[in-house]
Amino acid sequence: MKSGHLLNRHLSALVASLGHMDEIVVADAGLPVPDGVMVIDLAVSPGIPTVMDVLAALRTELVIEAAVHASEASASLQKQLCEFAIDWGAEHSKDTVITGLPHVDFKTRTGQAKAIIRTGDCTPYNNLILVSGVPF
Repeated sequence: MKSGHLLNRHLSALVASLGHMDEIVVADAGLPVPDGVMVIDLAVSPGIPTVMDVLAALRTELVIEAAVHASEASASLQKQLCEFAIDWGAEHSKDTVITGLPHVDFKTRTGQAKAIIRTGDCTPYNNLILVSGVPF
């Protein structure tokens, strides 16, 4: 059995499969999933787990170089997501690029993701596209 922080076998396999610039999405409970995109459904009930819970677990094993959020998210949510992504990149001495996209464009972009990780989060627009980086 793994001894690390990320115990979910599906998330571990996903992280291990990512190459440089591959994208995954950590999504609230309501984000639509495009046909053909793998879904890892972690939702248990409203609010469990949250997007931030899943991001914190992924952070232990994934290097990111960019993140994208929906520009319609509240200012406080955008700030929280941006600060989290910037801190995440800093752990690997990376300058993480954070951008916002209109939600309609965000949803379109999810069609190129390797996977969407669905949480139980019910906060509007609480979704983040993560762009995989390299640890060197």
